Amino acid sequence: MRNKKQRVHLFLAGAILSIAAPVALTQTATISAAQAYPSKPIRLIVPYPPGGGADILARALGQKLTETFGQSVVVDNRAGATGIVGTDIVAKAAPDGYTLIMITSDQTIVSSLYAKLPYDLVEDFAPATLATSQPYIMGVHPSVAAKSVKEFIALAKSKPGQLNYASGGNGGTPHLAVEQLKTMAGINMVHVPYKGGGPALLALISGEVAMLFSSLPSTLPQVKAAKVRALAVSSAKRSPAVPELPTVAESGVPGFAVTSWYGILAPAKTPKPIIARLHAEIVKELNTREFRARLANDGTDVVGSTPQAFADFMKADIAKWVKVIKASGVRMD
Repeated sequence: MRNKKQRVHLFLAGAILSIAAPVALTQTATISAAQAYPSKPIRLIVPYPPGGGADILARALGQKLTETFGQSVVVDNRAGATGIVGTDIVAKAAPDGYTLIMITSDQTIVSSLYAKLPYDLVEDFAPATLATSQPYIMGVHPSVAAKSVKEFIALAKSKPGQLNYASGGNGGTPHLAVEQLKTMAGINMVHVPYKGGGPALLALISGEVAMLFSSLPSTLPQVKAAKVRALAVSSAKRSPAVPELPTVAESGVPGFAVTSWYGILAPAKTPKPIIARLHAEIVKELNTREFRARLANDGTDVVGSTPQAFADFMKADIAKWVKVIKASGVRMD
């Protein structure tokens, strides 16, 4: 009887080992691969044309990471379909840490605008870090009889549907920022989309439109030249670059917060040790005095969030824009 029990125990022990061994080997291989990472060039996809904010940050960061890793970080611009083309490439790439994407705030909006996409921004990616964040300036033409957000809202309420605003295109963050303002403040304005942020800003300067949300680096020189009147910044907190400007939230629209942000994603199922290595090195580079100074000149704040915090942030951002899009009835061009 004892021999029978011993044989049963030995059989069970062998079965457990036969299951555990492959798991242990897989974990060991994963850890080993992470320790050797990177052993070849890394492809950092930017889903927009060269020259934009995402491209500039990707190239600056890529150069630093190349020095740190001892392997080239090659920026690959894959523009098309509001960033969908490049994003889909990364979603379908091997989850080995050698294909990454510089994601932008526009992509959480895209996820809310389209009923069907070839990828899921939450399920098909492994976040590394929310790298940076930058507020927009809420600006008006100098002829507009409003010197504060409260005065502008009062003016818009007195002229429902008569004031117009510009954006760099239908469905972008600056466009949806105004739609959120309209919903929260209870005002009605007419959207005039342009082919890019530059033309939209020129339209404001020329007086074709009354207001817009525009990037801080491009708008601030026009504010200093008195061609645009800045009313507020769009972020939850004041910007160190323009501390004299209040936020929209503290100017009569509590809870309003919209920023332009950039983050790094890898394909889903990328080993956690590799994600941890990417996060650590990216955050380290972002927090160097040289990099911080470069970003501060553009009014950009370093974030450097944890992978989990970035995942939670994206989920919340998608949910926010779903509500704004539903309330406004926005449709893509």
